[in-house]
Amino acid sequence: MASEDSVGAKRVLESDKPSGVNPANFAQSPNDPSASAANTGLSEDAALALLRRPDLPADVLERLGKNSNVLKHRKVKLALVEHPKTPRHVSLPLVRQLYTFDLMQVALTPVVPADVKLAAEEALCNRMETISSGEKLTLAHRASGRVARELLLDRDSRVMQTALQNARLTEALIVRALMRPEATAAFVEAVSHHGKWSLRREVRVALLRNEKTPMARAVEFARGMPAVQVKEILQGSRLPGNVKSCLLADVEKRATGKRPG
Repeated sequence: MASEDSVGAKRVLESDKPSGVNPANFAQSPNDPSASAANTGLSEDAALALLRRPDLPADVLERLGKNSNVLKHRKVKLALVEHPKTPRHVSLPLVRQLYTFDLMQVALTPVVPADVKLAAEEALCNRMETISSGEKLTLAHRASGRVARELLLDRDSRVMQTALQNARLTEALIVRALMRPEATAAFVEAVSHHGKWSLRREVRVALLRNEKTPMARAVEFARGMPAVQVKEILQGSRLPGNVKSCLLADVEKRATGKRPG
């Protein structure tokens, strides 16, 4: 996969090339989008003009998806994937050909079907090991919640901390990240001290099940829960044995203190 810088240079070179298409070719059939879509001499601008039409039939979109001349252009691929009526057998294979930030855009575009968004997010997550730190930081800040969740597990603390501030993160996504075996100690500690997420009940439960949660925070979270719930959580917890023993002793102390007499 080429870097974003090389993509930008490619765009400049492409913009300087003559289209090789006589505009009259497209103008001959302005009311026949099907014929235009199949025209091997169709220009990038003409293809994009077609794709801006929300009422474009699926068969026309399929013809565009088979037009190798216009599919050479990045913007056409992107517009074809983003069109809500593009058949899945056309859009889904194209998703894998998109560049990093085009995938991010697809995942955030409201009119894109949910399964296509998911495919874009999965493509991004599968590329994490080949994406630069700078690109990861941008994704951590701007990408969808699912992509941000993946970046919460990044070894680079800058990326993790940026992802933790992503406005699209949800409590459920934080919990899922905490339950992953590869969750780093830095991430777990950051969540346990986070001004927003450390206050959420389900996040606290997940932290009490994670072996990397600092003992002091685990004690604090346990004291804010009913004793019965703490005992239930600790049964399936990966916390070290000494931490569990401390929490259980604290639970028993609280229970004894509430007994009359």
